[in-house]
Amino acid sequence: MWLGLGLVLSLWATAPRLAAQPSPAPIPMTQELRGVWLTNIDSDVLFSQSRLSQSLERLKLLNFNTIYPTIWNWGYTLYPSDTARSAIGVATDPDPGFRQRDMLAEAVRYGHQQGLAVIPWFEFGLMAPADSALVRRHPHWVTQRRNGEQIVKEGRYDRVWLNPFHPEVQQFILQLIGEMVANYAVDGIQLDDHFGLPVELGYDAYTVQLYRKEHGGKKPPANPQDAAWMRWRADKLTQLMAKVFETVKSRNANCLVALSPNSQDFSYRHYLQDWRTWERSGLVEELILQVYRDDLLSFATELVRPEIVAARAHIPVGVGILTGLKDHPVPIAQIQQQVQIVREKNLAGVSFFFYETLGDRDADFLELFPNTIERPNLLQGWHSPKPQPPN
Repeated sequence: MWLGLGLVLSLWATAPRLAAQPSPAPIPMTQELRGVWLTNIDSDVLFSQSRLSQSLERLKLLNFNTIYPTIWNWGYTLYPSDTARSAIGVATDPDPGFRQRDMLAEAVRYGHQQGLAVIPWFEFGLMAPADSALVRRHPHWVTQRRNGEQIVKEGRYDRVWLNPFHPEVQQFILQLIGEMVANYAVDGIQLDDHFGLPVELGYDAYTVQLYRKEHGGKKPPANPQDAAWMRWRADKLTQLMAKVFETVKSRNANCLVALSPNSQDFSYRHYLQDWRTWERSGLVEELILQVYRDDLLSFATELVRPEIVAARAHIPVGVGILTGLKDHPVPIAQIQQQVQIVREKNLAGVSFFFYETLGDRDADFLELFPNTIERPNLLQGWHSPKPQPPN
């Protein structure tokens, strides 16, 4: 979720703005996704029971209907996990804010009391801090570039990526997801752009051996952007996604599998994440496209790309809208315009990144969401919206 955000600050300063247009007649809505991501980065919403419960009460009053609380971040689970204890050595994030409590159980309980769907978000996906206990304990889980380097910079932070092709990594991820779905009454799980692999990676010993086994002893191409080499790794990721889907459904058939990626072209070229194939294969039941842009014309263009048009014909497709970064909120006028565009395109709704940057703007969000409404849910009678005629 954070990978493209470093560009946003520079875009704010340089991107052209589309002049505001007269509002068209509103499209009657019976369902709309109104979500928000809750994270433990630059936000304190998850660090105490009272703060979490008060925040969810507030979201209910503002007529939201969905929360996406992070539960896997910085190499730790944010809830007690036997899988994490076994693999990492501790059952939950050691920060004092998560000790002696089960944040996820609280989010499910308070969220459902407020009528909110609770869809935990595996924010770090296959990424991990380079100095994390997980990596120290399992160095052979980490993949690398052709020159042996493992570090992938994320701003000022050193990250590494777990090898999605290694059976032990797969077992860890599948156990983590399966355990959570079995133990909590969640409405779904969400993966995002971190459930992929930077295109320059995949030259670790295990993956090279696997590739040679399937290619008559040939080594992977030296060029990480070789089309066939990219496709081989992307297909392996698709196979892992199929295992995730099967794991979720074997524990709870009514648990949605949701995904929040970047655009298909960017996702595939940079992170080997072929989410269009995942979606067409029935492995994604809710899609929220991250479109963190200031330029309204560019924003609108992303919403009508062929893969989005195809997806929205049979699953709910919403849009992730940036409400700000730490100490840098997005102007409410821009947020309002982007929500309007999403509605004009007759998409399923929006989710805001992230809770803390909603700021002290309750009246503005109430203007956007003046009444309660059900969220679209593929498993509960959702039907594809009919295209609207041009204005």
